Amino acid sequence: MDKTALSKEILTLVGGQENIEQVTHCMTRLRFNLNDNNKADKAALQKTPGVMGVMINGGQFQIIIGNDVPVVYNELVKNMSGAPDGKGSPASADVGSKKKKGVLSSILDFISGSFTPILPAITGAGMIKGIIALLVAVGWMGTTSSTYVILSAIGDGAFYFLPIILAVSAARKLGSNMYIGAAIGAAILHPTITTLLGSGEPVTFASLPVVAATYSSSVIPIIIAVWLASYVEKAVDKVTHASLKLIIVPTVTLLVIVPLTLIAVGPIGVIIGNGLTDGISWLFDNTGLFAGLLLGGTMSLLIITGMHYALIPIMIASIASLGYDYMIPIMMVANFAQAGATFGVFMKTKNSKLKPLALSTSVTALMGITEPAMYGVNMRFKKPFIAALIGGAAGGAFLSLFNVKAYVIGGLAGLSGIPMVLGATFIYSLIGFAIGIAVAAIVTYILGFEDEPEAAVEAAPAAPAAANASANAAVIADALEAEAARKVTEDIYSPINGEVKPLSEVNDPAFSEEIMGKGFAIQPSEGRVVSPVNGTVFSLSKSGHAIGLVSDNGAEMLIHIGIDTVKLKGLHFSPKVTAGTKVSVGDLLMEFDSAEIEKAGYSTITPVIITNIAEYSSIKPAGRSTVKEQELLYTVQA
Repeated sequence: MDKTALSKEILTLVGGQENIEQVTHCMTRLRFNLNDNNKADKAALQKTPGVMGVMINGGQFQIIIGNDVPVVYNELVKNMSGAPDGKGSPASADVGSKKKKGVLSSILDFISGSFTPILPAITGAGMIKGIIALLVAVGWMGTTSSTYVILSAIGDGAFYFLPIILAVSAARKLGSNMYIGAAIGAAILHPTITTLLGSGEPVTFASLPVVAATYSSSVIPIIIAVWLASYVEKAVDKVTHASLKLIIVPTVTLLVIVPLTLIAVGPIGVIIGNGLTDGISWLFDNTGLFAGLLLGGTMSLLIITGMHYALIPIMIASIASLGYDYMIPIMMVANFAQAGATFGVFMKTKNSKLKPLALSTSVTALMGITEPAMYGVNMRFKKPFIAALIGGAAGGAFLSLFNVKAYVIGGLAGLSGIPMVLGATFIYSLIGFAIGIAVAAIVTYILGFEDEPEAAVEAAPAAPAAANASANAAVIADALEAEAARKVTEDIYSPINGEVKPLSEVNDPAFSEEIMGKGFAIQPSEGRVVSPVNGTVFSLSKSGHAIGLVSDNGAEMLIHIGIDTVKLKGLHFSPKVTAGTKVSVGDLLMEFDSAEIEKAGYSTITPVIITNIAEYSSIKPAGRSTVKEQELLYTVQA
């Protein structure tokens, strides 16, 4: 489908121009603020050739196009009335009114943004706790040895001081001072406070009673405290002279929030946290298979709506306080059921193009990356998605019946997450997972679905087009055409100084679930980007936050600086190249102010991905945890 036809199709399927309040685009996707998301036909959009995926994030309706998104956007604007010159529209990002997020969307976004960054620390500590338990169980280590004590401290440290770690992450998400947040967490965990509250004697502060509570390993009290602190900090900052801010703002914030936490916020948070944790445990301990049946059958629906983020604090609190969690295995079996349903599509379909798509997405779902299977196959054909819900319910019922537990948290909820369930109920977990896969596959095969004719399943979008075609189209087209047949094994060098992260840690499904491509992310330590390859800049976003390149050997790349930084509209970004510029490894592409970007509330984590990954067999990482400009980041192998 050409871009003009694609833009017309998208305009129709989002509910027409009258349903569009605002539309803009970033490097890879169209971003709509619709008057009514329900008027958009997601199923039809997902089937549309040229559309790589559809998602709703924070109330924003996003259509993933890939590198051709600037061309599609321009054609979309031309097709909208009120823009006779083709350069803008009443619904464009520059003039559209901004719709406020709903309360639920804001809460889920806050939870996700606060807990996702701390998962590596929790995962590492949890895995160590699992290793310790295994070593003790097989008799290779005694519980009285100094080695056991040290390893236990390593494993327990992140959980005991969880309020401090979480305070830093939550404060960063709220745009307030992370270290004031850490100081609040440290105060309520201070040994003197802990001893005082545990003494059994009445405790008061300025004649107000302080309720005895234990804050180590707690989650909800510090979340509420940091949220309140963000308002106090901003209010005090607003009325304080610049010369006194460094002294007055943190002093007043700590003096207000720490006592308030000990007197009111903390006890309420502990009650809520313990109530949720104990309630989930009671449900699984006393209702037999019902709890797993219900949660397993609805988990995929929770994931689609983003509601599963609300479960993360409960999971972490459960493992921190009880040493295990019931919901993680249920989440895993729901993912396995999605894989089973897609495998059922593979077995049933007669379409030669759908068959390999179903098989490949089934494999990625088994590894815990379910979005391609869920959105690209199961929801597209409807009945397989229903079969996946049935499989999740069946597997969840079995897990619940035998009280299957996860003993650590972290990693993807797929085969790579199997270490999370290593423990007393491990065998039952494997049986439950197998049930979820088998039931979903069998039900899909029995229910069937409306198979598509051969022509309906098309390949992914073609090679990228230039963002600013008028000036550089010929140069870029020539470069792409000349190099299209020269895909070879190629070294990709780091464009940024910083810490190397897996894409799974990027808080955006388009990257974390590798919809756009594969590679790695970098948490920058310096605000500059250099070319990772010898090649050509084929696109540069108007907001400057994303750069597309094609190497001389044909590797198509995307460097995406930060998450949702398109909303900054170019603020804090200073591009040094334009579309069509020839570059060599190390040439400066962009400078950006990471401190100001983060101060504005945006993550600067930067995915560096290969978008035409289907033309390569694999990616081999260089194995570095930190990297400097022009050091090898990874190799794409032909």
